[in-house]
Amino acid sequence: MGQSPPGETYNEMGEGLPFYQGIRDFGFRFPSRRVYCNAPTRLANEGDVLLSVRAPVGSLNISSEKCAIGRGVASLRINGQHYGFLYYLMKETQWGWEKYEAEGTVFGSATKKDVQNFSTILPPTQTISRFNEAVFSIDQMISNNEIQSRTLAAIRDALLPKLLSGEIRVKDTEKSL
Repeated sequence: MGQSPPGETYNEMGEGLPFYQGIRDFGFRFPSRRVYCNAPTRLANEGDVLLSVRAPVGSLNISSEKCAIGRGVASLRINGQHYGFLYYLMKETQWGWEKYEAEGTVFGSATKKDVQNFSTILPPTQTISRFNEAVFSIDQMISNNEIQSRTLAAIRDALLPKLLSGEIRVKDTEKSL
């Protein structure tokens, strides 16, 4: 379970580890870097499944790097290299978290005990390994597409203000091609 470090340790300049606080940082499959923390208190490893434990409870992402996690996130892993399987297992059992949204509180939340007591059936390790082999190339393609999408968005964000201000022109770039 995550824990929020002191506010003065947060920054947006990339100092420290990426800090994921909850659903606001979640993307399609991987969280987006928004805030960093230079004194993290709780960490998730690359490949860990990140579970939103505050409204909405049950949303999932996969950590693409070592990161700090805040109060709205729990980090899940199975012993061994079974990240793909765990993500898909949690996706398939995501409905099990719905009850935490409907308990009459202002906003839904799940506790450490709720996460620890979430039960599901795990198949034998050999079956998990075979599943991971089957989905590995698909997961790798999704990861590569995500990286490419973020790279293209960063290029767009860097070029657009220059194009709008007239600092560079599309005609000028055609000459260099």
